Formats: sequence, C-alpha cells, structure tokens
Amino acid sequence: MNPPTRPTASARPPWPVLRRRHPGIALDLGSTRTRAWTAEHGLILDVPTVTFTDATTSHPIRRGSIVDAPGTAHMLRRLLAHRLPRTARPHIVITTPVHDQLAYRAQARAAVEALRPSLVTTIPAARAISHAAQSDPTQPRLVIDIGAHLSEIVLLAHDTIHDARSTPLGTHDIQHRTLSAKHLADALTGMAASIHDNDPTGHTAQALAHGPLLAGGGALDPDITHHLAHGLHIPLHTLPAPHTAALRGAIGQLARSRPRREGDPR
Repeated sequence: MNPPTRPTASARPPWPVLRRRHPGIALDLGSTRTRAWTAEHGLILDVPTVTFTDATTSHPIRRGSIVDAPGTAHMLRRLLAHRLPRTARPHIVITTPVHDQLAYRAQARAAVEALRPSLVTTIPAARAISHAAQSDPTQPRLVIDIGAHLSEIVLLAHDTIHDARSTPLGTHDIQHRTLSAKHLADALTGMAASIHDNDPTGHTAQALAHGPLLAGGGALDPDITHHLAHGLHIPLHTLPAPHTAALRGAIGQLARSRPRREGDPR
C-alpha cells in the first residue's frame, strides 16, 4: 500500500491578482490588521500587520502610529507587489487616524512607494466612514471608530474635521483582559462629552440628534455597543461590515475625485 500523499496547495492565489495597469487601491494600515480594497474586487487583502526581518517577526504599526516605515514598505511589497502587473502604477488612497495625522501621513506615503504608485492621497478614516454611510455632508455627524489599538471620536461638520478625540485603547485590550468593554465605552463616552462641552457651535448637539456613526472592529462587539449606547443615552448607527467601512468610503472618494498626488482631500 502506498503511503498517503500530502494534499498539494491550490494553484489559485488566496487573494485576487489585479489586472489593470492603474488599479485604484484603498489601504487601511491598522495596528493588528492590514486591509486593502478595490472597486473591482472589493476586499482583496485582510491579514495581520507583521513584517519579517532576519528570521524575526515585528509589528511596524502600533497604537495607530507607524513606528517602522521601512518595515511597513517591506510588508506591502510582500503582500501586494506580486499581485500587480509589472507595469502597474496603482492609484492608492490611505485611510488615516486623526491621532498624529501629519506624521502618519508622511510615513504612510513613504511606505506605499514600495508599490510604485502613480498617485497617493490620504483621507481621514472618519470622513471615509461618513462617506460609506452616505451621510449628508451638510449635516454634522459624530463618527466613532473603534479599532484594535486605537479608538477615535470625530465630529464632522460640512465634511471636514471640526473636533476629534482619540485614545490608545481598543478591542485588543479587551481580548487580552487588560480592559473591560465597559471601561472602553466609558472612555469613549467621556471623549464625546468633552467634544460636546468644548463646542460653541452646537454641531455636536446636532450630530448626537442624528445618532453617531459606529465603525471599526469594535462595532462588532455587542458588549461595547451596549455599554456605549447606554453611556451616550442615544441609539447608535452601526455601519454594515463596520471593520471595512473606512475602506469602502475611501475607494469611493478616490473614484470620485482623483485628487492630485500632493493633495490631501479635505
């Protein structure tokens, strides 16, 4: 009897190969997950944010900050470069946190040069989430984005950032039992109260009346959403597939505007 043979790996790649010479790619460089989205294929990448150097594994993005831009570039090259045509010059839009936004944008732009883009632009994740929700840009909206290592509350007025708060806490801390869902919800409630108390325009009150938009991986945790709705005393509008909402809004922004390389859509 012949010994059993090991099954061979499928020849089909786990993620789509992009065929267009100038594909539009939205990137979400998260602390724990890196995701990419195209208008043609939807979600084309959703993998841990890790890079490998000298037989060691490192995490180039931590708590919403790019701490290793060359490592991030190496990761993107490993994950995406071989899925692009050799002559491809992709159009890339990167979602960014409000936390340390200028430094993040500069480091993210440097990292994506590994993909030889013809166009790079950035969009605040909160704006992208609002676009994914198809919100009326003339109406103030409060966007709550709960990530693995970073959570943000952003007040948008006329499609620009009017005020924002962030905390280096997220679902990762709950999963590792260093934080409870209630404590995270309490922190977010306090941030919303701070925005409200420091807003002389009344935008926050209008945004709360519409109901906050909830996105990020934390929006999938019923304990977080329960405590947050209880703390704010208002219903929350959780976006469909909230962990990819920013990507969907970002790719739509890229398709609509095609902004200049140096410009950051505001």
